Amino acid sequence: MPPTPSTLQDHGAIAPELLAILEAARAAARASNLGYAGGVRPDEAWALFSNHAAKLIDVRTGEERKFVGHVPGSSHVAWQIGAALLPNPRFTLELGKLAGKHDTILLLCRSGKRSATAAEAAGRAGYTNVFNVLEGFEGDLDADQQRGASNGWRHAGLPWVQD
Repeated sequence: MPPTPSTLQDHGAIAPELLAILEAARAAARASNLGYAGGVRPDEAWALFSNHAAKLIDVRTGEERKFVGHVPGSSHVAWQIGAALLPNPRFTLELGKLAGKHDTILLLCRSGKRSATAAEAAGRAGYTNVFNVLEGFEGDLDADQQRGASNGWRHAGLPWVQD
């Protein structure tokens, strides 16, 4: 039987406050009929990742990760590749090299949109605990078509580095 947040708690693998984050995200996902486990805010993602309760995988392009910045210790599997930004046909294969089908996985992109699509693909491929990091690394566009002013990982003041 794959581990669920409840069975993880039974085995003492996750703190109750972290379990509550995952359970709330799952409940919201069920209510919205999402094809993946749910979405978590950047601060919740950091709490899960920094407490080793989840793996954080950046799904942006390698260039975005290098030049815009990334979360220290996060892994990388590009959801889109090439100049045309076509879907990566090896996405789930590459994901499988970093995480098991029942691991708790957090997917992060620029705004939370590509990572939601990647989470859906992972769910279809049998990953049972994949969560989208809402707002993404840079956040939503503002009235001036710029990111980072209202939400997102960096706006929240969470750890990140830039090459």
